[in-house]
Amino acid sequence: MADLHSLVLDVSGESALATSVPLTLGHLLASMGADHVEPIQLKDILVVRHAFKPGDPVHLHGPEVLTVERVLEYTRVQWPGQFAKKPPRYWVILVADGGRRSRLFGVLENYGEVQRTDAEIHFDLRPSSFLSPLVGRLVVEWGVNTQAWYWYGETAAKLPVLEIADRDKVPFPGFDNVLLTYHELCEMVGDSRYVDWQVALSEVQGIYLITDSTNGRQYVGKAEGAQRILGRWTAYAQDGHGGNVALRQLAYDSAVGEATRIKKDHARHFVFSLLRVFGPSTPSSEVDLAESHYKDALMTRKFGLNRN
Repeated sequence: MADLHSLVLDVSGESALATSVPLTLGHLLASMGADHVEPIQLKDILVVRHAFKPGDPVHLHGPEVLTVERVLEYTRVQWPGQFAKKPPRYWVILVADGGRRSRLFGVLENYGEVQRTDAEIHFDLRPSSFLSPLVGRLVVEWGVNTQAWYWYGETAAKLPVLEIADRDKVPFPGFDNVLLTYHELCEMVGDSRYVDWQVALSEVQGIYLITDSTNGRQYVGKAEGAQRILGRWTAYAQDGHGGNVALRQLAYDSAVGEATRIKKDHARHFVFSLLRVFGPSTPSSEVDLAESHYKDALMTRKFGLNRN
């Protein structure tokens, strides 16, 4: 692949120094498309921009739902009359990143329609490795018309590139200042930007608090033994309930009609914090006593989400 820091290819294939020619999405699509196993041209590409609509259960309501599964599910259903009549094979998915900024989420490969009604068209979309080195790093300016939510590759080629960079490393604030939304928790357990968090939370046992920010209900939990805080919170990131009885019930309630699928809508309003941390050699009995104390103090058995 061409060195994107020193050389870009314009749409016609002619080379130019990045310092003299403004870098556009078209430069990247042409360069990386030419290097693809099966060359990809601009005519093979549709660029789709998703924006958040808080409070709308049908649409993407916030960054906490940005999983591959959810974006795939959301994108594969389109509406006749409001979408491209003959959508090409590769769909470049951008997500609103504030103002006119749009960040690359990934690329989906279109294998054609699987169902069509008067109200909906369902496409067979599958994740593609095309542009994978730029996922999460590429930010483009969508343009003046932010109401337009998709463009064909030839039109989207004009979009200016604002940055190609890894996001900034997130410093660990100290155990007393840990406060994470569920979306942030999911990022923290798997994103290299949070390496300082991962190291710190993998070294301690502790008592943690989960608060539902919509109603104030709370859950007191513990992480003991070899599992540590990081291990326990990774379980929540995976399923939204970590095996806890009341939280698991919330997850099942959010999956009505889709019981065979993992649904985490119930968790998107959760906020995670630490009440107390212990060293790795602290006996489990001491951790258990602290957990029981906080359940009593915060009355989470009576008014919250603890069931024992």
